[in-house]
Amino acid sequence: MRRSAAWLLLLLAGCGSIARLPAPPPESAEALAVLGIPNARFWIDGSPDAILREGVAMVAREAATLPPGAPRPPTTFLAISGGADNGAFGAGLLNGWTAAGDRPDFTVVTGISAGALIAPFAFLGPAYDPHLREVFTEIAPRDILLLPRQVFAVVPLLFGEALADTSPLARLIGRHTDEAMLEAIAREYRRGRLLLIGTTNLDLQRPVVWNIGAIAASGHPDALKLFRSILLASASIPGAFPPVLVPVEYRGRSYEEMHVDGGAAMQVFLYPSSVNLRERGSLRERTAYVIRNGRVDVEGSVTPRGLFSIARRSAATLLHFSGISDIHRIYLTTLRDGVAFRLAFIGPDFQAERREPFDPPYMQALFDYGYAQAGQPWHRVPPGVSSTAAPAAR
Repeated sequence: MRRSAAWLLLLLAGCGSIARLPAPPPESAEALAVLGIPNARFWIDGSPDAILREGVAMVAREAATLPPGAPRPPTTFLAISGGADNGAFGAGLLNGWTAAGDRPDFTVVTGISAGALIAPFAFLGPAYDPHLREVFTEIAPRDILLLPRQVFAVVPLLFGEALADTSPLARLIGRHTDEAMLEAIAREYRRGRLLLIGTTNLDLQRPVVWNIGAIAASGHPDALKLFRSILLASASIPGAFPPVLVPVEYRGRSYEEMHVDGGAAMQVFLYPSSVNLRERGSLRERTAYVIRNGRVDVEGSVTPRGLFSIARRSAATLLHFSGISDIHRIYLTTLRDGVAFRLAFIGPDFQAERREPFDPPYMQALFDYGYAQAGQPWHRVPPGVSSTAAPAAR
């Protein structure tokens, strides 16, 4: 009995939290400038003032690149959802869109989770399509994560902060992001374009949108490190993957913010619904393209009776309907603002078998499926909405 009690005390001690610096005080959220860059990020659930200022500055930067009196070009948004290995669909779609010859030069690109890994390449255009193909068709599970051996699987549950080690994913991100990419993003930012990546601040339980162009254009020596951390954080599924701690300073003190998968707060985003583009008074054509790296219909299956199988199925159900709700929210915002809505998703006709997460044959098949979808018409309304409700572009 005494020996059992000793083991129990040891396990309970092991379940304590891992050391970290404290989070900054909640009241500092709006004022805290990461790396001293005042517009490095926005709180999408807060006041729209900061992102409105960025929008005004974006239009001014764009206008500076145009000849005097020239009409403003159409505005095209691209919002890319999360989806883990289903990101191969979006990567294939973008490659196929390039081949089709009518892929636009997106004004604003947003990404969450897997979409965050796609977004920088989509933002920089067709020249980066080979990177997309490589990241989503030439990787195996070992290139994304390391799992503990089965005999030690209980160890991270008791003593760690995640089931898997994502150092392979960090190395993958490092291979495909460098100073040259950061400078290319900065150039496009100066031309009046935005690249926005979403994470979730777990300390504050708030979604964060990172202004990658402003970070790139800042010239800060740690800009590339922060960029890579943001991409890793946006793809870090809580519990499964370790969180990313972002060091910050406030009033002379050092703190750490804990950031995880942007999908913990939203599966896909366009711009805050508190921003009404119709009221901004700019008469130009606007189109929002939304890529859902997943299906919109429900995939039925028999759920085994067991703790982990039930928890896993419940989480998948929650994420599915959260993503569908995000699409409907985006659609209603575009309907209000006179923005043409276009949606692509994985259809029920895709039937390839996934043997394991990040299964190479599955991802190749999905990439090819997305590539072929680029030649098909985009959906003009979300599933379940009458097509007569589709707005005309403004």
